[in-house]
Amino acid sequence: METAWRIIQRMDKHGKQELYRDIAAEIGAVLAGLEDPIAAMATCACILKERLPIASWVGFYRVVAPGRLRVGPYQGPLGCLEITFDRGVCGAAARLRCTQLVPDVHAFPGHIACDAGARSEIVVPVFSAEGELVAVLDLDSHEPAAFDTDDQVGLERVAEILRPALRENFAAAPAATH
Repeated sequence: METAWRIIQRMDKHGKQELYRDIAAEIGAVLAGLEDPIAAMATCACILKERLPIASWVGFYRVVAPGRLRVGPYQGPLGCLEITFDRGVCGAAARLRCTQLVPDVHAFPGHIACDAGARSEIVVPVFSAEGELVAVLDLDSHEPAAFDTDDQVGLERVAEILRPALRENFAAAPAATH
């Protein structure tokens, strides 16, 4: 039986673009009118993980302080808890405010191995409705070169759909006290 990853891998450009159009429509419909950023990110991570079987990890790292990301809603194995803007693919996407498409994570300077099995990664910056960087959307894969420019365009569209549900500084809410 052919795996979903092999089917997506064989898709032509049009097929992959159609997949991302469907994903964008689904996320847009589910999130319509939602103003809860955590629920929006959790729902988005779930849909992407279900629809993109090549991804071994899908989730968000939220900006919680200047130069610092903290793991947010995600699907997959345990993620790194915190990442500074000067480390790894997520840090580079946050620092540079642009998508990082990495076909071989082992060749990326300063790569952080949160999942030792990860071979490729794509990280998209996520901005609030006000235009402030509030998070990064991170997808890892155990396959090399699993993501391409079609994924980049599709995931950047997903980040745009999230904007209305996100607000500045939502991620910097005070921690619960015990």
